[in-house]
Amino acid sequence: MSDFNTLRKHLIETSSVTELDPFPEGWYFFAKREEIRRAGLFHRTWMGDKVVAWSDDDGNICVARSTCPHLGSALSPDVGGRVKNGRLVCPFHGFEYNTSGKCVATPSAPPPKSARLSVYEVRELNGMVFAWSGRDGRDSQWQLPPDPVDEGDWTTLRVRSIRFKGHPQETTENAVDLAHLSSVHGYTKVQPVGDIFEDGTYFRYCWNFRRKKTLFWMVKTTIDVSVTANIHGLGYSLVEMRLHNVGMDGRLWILATPEDGETIELKIALQLRSQHRPIRSFWGLRFLPTKLRTELLNQIVVSTVRSEVLEDITIWENKRFRPLPRLTRDETGILKYRRYCEQFYGDDREGSTSDVSVQRTQTT
Repeated sequence: MSDFNTLRKHLIETSSVTELDPFPEGWYFFAKREEIRRAGLFHRTWMGDKVVAWSDDDGNICVARSTCPHLGSALSPDVGGRVKNGRLVCPFHGFEYNTSGKCVATPSAPPPKSARLSVYEVRELNGMVFAWSGRDGRDSQWQLPPDPVDEGDWTTLRVRSIRFKGHPQETTENAVDLAHLSSVHGYTKVQPVGDIFEDGTYFRYCWNFRRKKTLFWMVKTTIDVSVTANIHGLGYSLVEMRLHNVGMDGRLWILATPEDGETIELKIALQLRSQHRPIRSFWGLRFLPTKLRTELLNQIVVSTVRSEVLEDITIWENKRFRPLPRLTRDETGILKYRRYCEQFYGDDREGSTSDVSVQRTQTT
């Protein structure tokens, strides 16, 4: 039996899902460290709940559910929550919590030993803070990869945000849906390179394409690009790019984070590596200093990627999940990807609307 038929048979036999669980297990972007530092007490809706984050004087970051274990007060700054001497102070009775989630002081009595925040495991990569959302509150089952090695001069990380109705499985599926690159985005010569690689929670896919682009409303150029998509769960994708005729490398993070069960936040983060030789394709830029030239190109490219993502959003917001898609034989990658996604859900996923109140990791 062919690979396509085998995968198709597996999908038919195992797929009872009519709707995707809005909160698949995994690591998801929370905020940039700088955002947390600047806010003092950062808060947002994340994986279906109200969550706060702060850092102490040693730089330790805590991401916690915005509910005081004493009498249930919200802890966010809009209701009076604040950080004092590196501790989160509850606005209701003044209980103070350190970045491990432990209550270490109250205004009038010794702190109860059982008073602990419901905290999330955190991981920081390149100044970006991720938190773990475990099924039924279980600890992390795997880890994100380490920071990419900084060999050479990389630009400042540029980040763009988009919010829309969608699901991280469907947005990440675009990495293996090569046909849409031509029909939606106008890429040409789109070709897969090698086979898909799967190893547990790691999924890798490579392809080449050509893109015609007009820069500064007048400079027309064609860019030949090689791409390697490194997917670690449904909330973290690192896309390594080689822009051949520009002579430049890039790394692009695509980070999809469910917020309230309907809306997701998509972070697009990009760095380019400085090249010291002139860039012939962009003749108007080669006279600029290397660092300035690369930073300028970084802003151009991240804005271009964002504009292309916007082209997908109308489709994502109006499509329906097809548990048994009618695929062509050259779309085996979609079947492999969907099989890979199964591990991030529970055994009984049909019509799932996970009880997010138990998707916590309690620090002990």
